[in-house]
Amino acid sequence: MRLFVAVELDEAVRAAAARAADDLRQQVRRTGLDARWVVFDNLHLTLVFIGQIEDRSADSFAAALGQPFAQRPFRLRLGRCGVFPPSGPPRVIWIGLADGAEALRHLQQEVVRRLQPLGFEPERRPFSAHLTIARVKDVRHAGARAARAMITGLSAPDASCLITRVTLFRSHLSPKGSRYEVMAHGELAGSSA
Repeated sequence: MRLFVAVELDEAVRAAAARAADDLRQQVRRTGLDARWVVFDNLHLTLVFIGQIEDRSADSFAAALGQPFAQRPFRLRLGRCGVFPPSGPPRVIWIGLADGAEALRHLQQEVVRRLQPLGFEPERRPFSAHLTIARVKDVRHAGARAARAMITGLSAPDASCLITRVTLFRSHLSPKGSRYEVMAHGELAGSSA
């Protein structure tokens, strides 16, 4: 099975992100950028992508993440839009954070520490807090620079939410897109279950 760890966003923040994505979709269409946009229900902030594991290992991952976290609840606020990679044709369109990125980074580090005894190898790249809103399928070379400038010039509507838990998800892939199944929750310190 395919697993990842994320923090879930409330409906107001997902709605703000969806509005930003809709605005961007209309604008970048003129540049020839073709992307698969993340559906409203699937918007989340990934902390760790675990990847494919044996089904029998899932309970160990759920147990490691189901225990309370030392991190206290914190507030996230949406910020500016951006793209990965930092140069060349865009491959991922995202919304960054105006507030909460440092707390999210600490939470991500605690998740990694919990998963390493299970054989999880963390990414070598530094953690970059972002909300993926689209994955670029294709972009005309001539339109790549214009698309990048359009995207990085925008901010998401002002929206924030309180983060009180971490969620372990199972990802079911299909030609119609991904469907996520909750496997476990880990509450942050001082939050109620």
